[in-house]
Amino acid sequence: MKTSIATVSISGTLKEKLEAIAAAGFDGIEIFEQDFITDTGSARDVGARIRDHGLEISLFQPFRDFEGLPKDLRARAFDRAERKFDLMQELGAELLLVCSSVHPRALGGIDRAAADLRELGERAAARGLRIGYEALAWGRYVNDHRDAWEIVRRAEHDNVGLILDSFHTLGRGLDPETIRRIPGDRIFFVQLADAPKIEMDLHYWSRHYRCMPGEGGLPVTDFMRAVLAAGYRGPVSLEIFNDQFRGGAPRGIAQDGYRSLVTLLDDTRIAEPELEADLPVIPPRQEVTGTSFVEFATRGAEGDALRAQLATLGFAETARHVSKAISLWQQGDIRLVLNEQPGDYAASAYNLRGTAVCDIGLSVASSEEVLDRAVALGAKPFAQPPAVGQLDIPAIRGLGGSLLHFLDPGHAGVWETEFGVPREGPAGAGLQRVDHVAQTMTYDEMLSWTLFYSSLFDMAVAPMVDVIDPDGLVRSQALATPPGQFRITLNGAETHRTLAGAFLAESFGAPVQHIAFACADLFATADALVAKGFQPLQIPGNYYDDIASRFELDPELLAGMKRRQILYDEDAHGAFLQIYGRPFDGGFFFEIVERRGYRGYGAPNAPFRIAAQKRLAPPKGMPRA
Repeated sequence: MKTSIATVSISGTLKEKLEAIAAAGFDGIEIFEQDFITDTGSARDVGARIRDHGLEISLFQPFRDFEGLPKDLRARAFDRAERKFDLMQELGAELLLVCSSVHPRALGGIDRAAADLRELGERAAARGLRIGYEALAWGRYVNDHRDAWEIVRRAEHDNVGLILDSFHTLGRGLDPETIRRIPGDRIFFVQLADAPKIEMDLHYWSRHYRCMPGEGGLPVTDFMRAVLAAGYRGPVSLEIFNDQFRGGAPRGIAQDGYRSLVTLLDDTRIAEPELEADLPVIPPRQEVTGTSFVEFATRGAEGDALRAQLATLGFAETARHVSKAISLWQQGDIRLVLNEQPGDYAASAYNLRGTAVCDIGLSVASSEEVLDRAVALGAKPFAQPPAVGQLDIPAIRGLGGSLLHFLDPGHAGVWETEFGVPREGPAGAGLQRVDHVAQTMTYDEMLSWTLFYSSLFDMAVAPMVDVIDPDGLVRSQALATPPGQFRITLNGAETHRTLAGAFLAESFGAPVQHIAFACADLFATADALVAKGFQPLQIPGNYYDDIASRFELDPELLAGMKRRQILYDEDAHGAFLQIYGRPFDGGFFFEIVERRGYRGYGAPNAPFRIAAQKRLAPPKGMPRA
C-alpha cells in the first residue's frame, strides 16, 4: 500500500517538509492549503516540485463548511469549490477532502447534504477530479462515519466517496468494526492518527494531542483491520496535529511517521492474516532475552575513577581484548566493557561526552532479523572495520548516536574470540544481572524513542509518570519485555535546571544516566558493598519516618533499611528495595535493586533520590570541582 503524510504533520517550510517526507520514504503527501499559500511558488511550480521529490499529491485539503447551507450561502460555497478545483488542476491533485460542516447557519438533513455532494461530484467529474467526505468528530450535524457514509451512499455519484480518519472514529469511542460494512471501493482515502487517552474537548484534543500510531492509546490497529477488511486498498496517510511535532526537526518527525505506518501495517497483517492486501512483510518484533553487555567510552584518569567505582560494586576485570585497549569487567551475568581504544567509534564518543555509555549489547533470537526489521523501519545501521580478533556484530544507531548491538546464539563465542578465555564473573557483592537501563533525553524526544523501542522489540509500554525534581518536572516512560528480561526507562527533561536536564547539558547528550543492577538479597548486598568501599547515597531520616506511616513494615526491617540507606516501595504485585550510589562527575550513577514481584521502578522514591543527589552538587551557579 502507498504511504502518505499530511504536510501539517511536521514543522518547517514546504521545501523542508518535502525534503523530509521524501527522505523518510513516503510515496505521497496530503497538501494543506496553508502550506501552499505560504510558499512563493505558483501552484504549477509547487506541483512540479512535489513530483521532483518522487512524491504524489494524494489529497488536497481542507474544504470546509460546504454542505447543508441556506440558499444565500450555498451558491457562494459552490463558487469556492470551483476555485479549489482550479487550484487542484494546477497542482496536479485529484482528490479533495470535504469535512462535515460546523457552520452556525448549516442546516441538518442527510438528503440535503447528499444532494449538495451529488452536485459537487458532478462539477468535480467535469474536471476529472473526485471529492471525499469526512465526518469531523465535532461536526455540527455529521460527526459519525456511519452518517457520513449514508450521505455518500445517497449521493450516488462515482466521484463522491468517503474519507475515514481514525481519530474522528476512535476519539468519539465509535466501534471501528462498523467500517467493515462499507464497500471498500467507496472509501476514497484513509487518514491515521493516535492520541493519548485524555478527557478533554474533542476539537482541542484533536488539534493539539494527536500522535503517530503506536504512540498513544487508541486502538488504531483495530481501525486499520476494519478498513482493509472492507476492501480498501488505497493510500494510508498520517494526519497529525501536535504542538510538540510543530516544533520538532522535520526529518525526525517524518521518519517517526514512516516507522509508525510500516509498523501499523505489519501489525495489521499479523492480526488479520486472511487479508489479501499489499502489506509490507518484515521480520516480526523479537523478544530481548537480556542485556549482553554495556560499554563505556572512557580514558585516563576518568577510566581509573570508573574502575575504582566498579571495584566497590564487586566487579573485577576478567579479560583484556586481544588487540584493543578494551577491558571486560564482570559480576554474575553482567558484562561491562571499558573501551579506551583511540581512533574508533568509542574514542569519538569519549571526545564528545567524556566517560559515558556508548554501546549496549542486547541478546536476541536472530540478530539478522532484528537488523532487517530495524532497517525497514528506518533505523541507521552501524559498521566500522573490525580489528584483529573482532567479530562483525549487527548494530544500529540509537539515542544520541549511541549504538545498539544485537547478539544471538551464533555469537556465543564472541567473548572467547575477542578476549581470549575470560575468567568467570566473581560473586562479588551479589549483583546478578542488569535490571534496567535509564536513558535521558529532552521531553520532545520521548515519543520518538518510545516508538523506536516498541516498534522494534516485543515490549509493553507502561503509563507515563511525572517525576518531581526540586527545580522542575521530568517525565518518565518505562518499556519492558513481557517476562522482564530487558527493561528501559526513558526520562524526558523539560529544563536544564532538573537533575536530568543538567546531566544532558553537562554530558552533551549522553544517552544513559544510570544503570540498575538486580540482586537477590539487597540487605546482604548492601553490607558487601560497604565492605568494598561503596558509598551509598545518603537518605534523610524523615524518609524512613514517612514510609513507616505508609507501609506495614517490621520495625527491625525498617531499621535495617535506614542503616543501609535502602529505599522501599510496594505495588499490587510485591515489594521493591533499592539503593543508589553517589553520582560521578557529570551525573551518571548506579542503582542496585531487589524485586519481590514488584513491576515498577520505584517512581515514588525518585524525588527523594533526586534531592539527595542535588545535595552533593556544588551550589547553583558554581562550577563542579
